Amino acid sequence: MRAVVQTRFGGPEVLQPAEVPDPVPERTWAVVRLKASALNWHDVLVRQGRYNSPLPHIPGADGAGVDIETGEDVLVLPSLWWGDDESAPGPRWEILGDHRPGTYAEFVKVPRECVVPKPSGLSWPEAAALPLVGLTTYRALFSRARLKAGESVLVSGAGGGVATMAVSLAAAAGCQVIVTSSSEEKIARARELGAAAGVLYADPGWPEAAKELTPHGFDVVLDSVGSWGDSLSALRPGGRLVVLGASRADRAVLDVRPFYFGQFELIGTTMGSPRDFAGLLRFLEEYDVSPPVVDRVFPLDEASAAHGYLESGQGFGKVVLSP
Repeated sequence: MRAVVQTRFGGPEVLQPAEVPDPVPERTWAVVRLKASALNWHDVLVRQGRYNSPLPHIPGADGAGVDIETGEDVLVLPSLWWGDDESAPGPRWEILGDHRPGTYAEFVKVPRECVVPKPSGLSWPEAAALPLVGLTTYRALFSRARLKAGESVLVSGAGGGVATMAVSLAAAAGCQVIVTSSSEEKIARARELGAAAGVLYADPGWPEAAKELTPHGFDVVLDSVGSWGDSLSALRPGGRLVVLGASRADRAVLDVRPFYFGQFELIGTTMGSPRDFAGLLRFLEEYDVSPPVVDRVFPLDEASAAHGYLESGQGFGKVVLSP
């Protein structure tokens, strides 16, 4: 089969097309002929060697295609062996594409429990763009932050896959959604997805500007960039800061007394469990949710260019590969 293989860690140029053996189905493992594979920032970290992936390696967590044994159109759940505790993953948990071959290929082999029916209303690129960001965002907003209708949510970074999904899910749930962004254009596009307004994070006073758009501050701030201090200052007393990324900062310094006097909650979260994924799919059936935003589709052999585009920060929504 055709696949994208890296033999070393580094920049986008390490991703090279190659021919590798086809995976073979087993009793408890399915093989999916991929129709589309989506990029995530997590893939960039894999490519850079942050997760000590074996070399040579096929990266990629997200995919959608056809189960070669059943002929069914399916999504690939990239959360492997979560375990029995819904509060946190168990010791065997891993993300597809970290330590076993991922979805930057014509075929991928996954545990059969990680293959679920594809929602009929989604195109192949939209379907491939759903699993990782959909699951991660659903868990962050509903399983962890306990978000409910009528609450206010601040979403950091309007253009990324998590952010666009968060706007769509929270708006569909009946929440007031405000975004931060580097550009007015991305704020305008976020409003098309259901955001009420946005602020430019280049302005040092953005937390107060965002807070003024709500009656008392935000019930929930979804922080995927690592700006905890600014995020906390936008919360109402008793609000919840949900952290699911560190794209701009790996470290945060907090003033302890204002934190506990503010009665804040600091909640860490990652991609979710199969139960979370089932909850996401039910949510999509019950609510009017915009499909995942697909920015650009690259041919599989151009994965290097796709990574370069993802890292440029120019896009709005997901970048997808098509075999």
